[in-house]
Amino acid sequence: MRILRSLGLLALLLTGYSSLRPAWAVSKEMIQLQTQVQALQDQMTHMQQSFDERMGVMKNLMDQNTDSMNKVSASITAFQSSLEKLQNDSSGRVDQLSGQIQALNDSLDELKARLAKVSKQLEDLQAGQQNQAAASAAQQAQQQALAQAPPPDVLYNNALRDYNAGKTDLAKQEFSDYIKFYPTTDLAGNTFFYLAEIQFKQGDYQGAINNYNQVLQNFPTGNKAASADLKKGLALIELGQKDDGIAELRHVIQRYPRSNEALQARDQLHKLGVSTSAATKRPSGE
Repeated sequence: MRILRSLGLLALLLTGYSSLRPAWAVSKEMIQLQTQVQALQDQMTHMQQSFDERMGVMKNLMDQNTDSMNKVSASITAFQSSLEKLQNDSSGRVDQLSGQIQALNDSLDELKARLAKVSKQLEDLQAGQQNQAAASAAQQAQQQALAQAPPPDVLYNNALRDYNAGKTDLAKQEFSDYIKFYPTTDLAGNTFFYLAEIQFKQGDYQGAINNYNQVLQNFPTGNKAASADLKKGLALIELGQKDDGIAELRHVIQRYPRSNEALQARDQLHKLGVSTSAATKRPSGE
């Protein structure tokens, strides 16, 4: 725009200058100068038009870029919104999934507890069945053994005969068999006594005391009770339990005063140098 104004001003000056000079003084150079000025004006006009066109193109491009940027910005915003929504949804789904997993774990723990309880009940049932089967088998075996065992009087007489004959080991086995097969008969008390006698002779005083106690506790009215009480006192003395042994001998005198066992008890107490009439103290074993 400034160029066009300058050219216009130059043209006015030239025109004024031409008017000051006489018409005859207009030369060929002036015409050429005017022609050049006009050409320059045309070029400037053309340049202005080109500049305006390019500016229009640039503005159009800028507008397009601006629109593209706005679209890109809108797309980014929408993507961010979608991403945030996805994250929120994912967080909610993760929480929901965690809750479901926890519920499954709780159910699994409960199922394990129930399974352990059922397993324990099954084990108890199996153990009970096994015990019942073992008891049944033992009972059957005992019944079979009892069916094969000699009659009680025969077995007892054989054992007593071998005992009197000095066949200690054989008699001990036979007396043990009698107790095994016939533990509740009247002769079982005698059998316990003879087993105790064998143990006493072998020096097994504690074993003898145990069998003497079987006679005294389970067969207190049997014909071997007094002898078992006397021999128990002697076995206690042999074990070094003198006070308990003396008390047992005094008990024999008190309970069976006119028996042969009472006479033996008095004789033993005299040998020990103790009175037969002191207060009786029953040992804890009876």
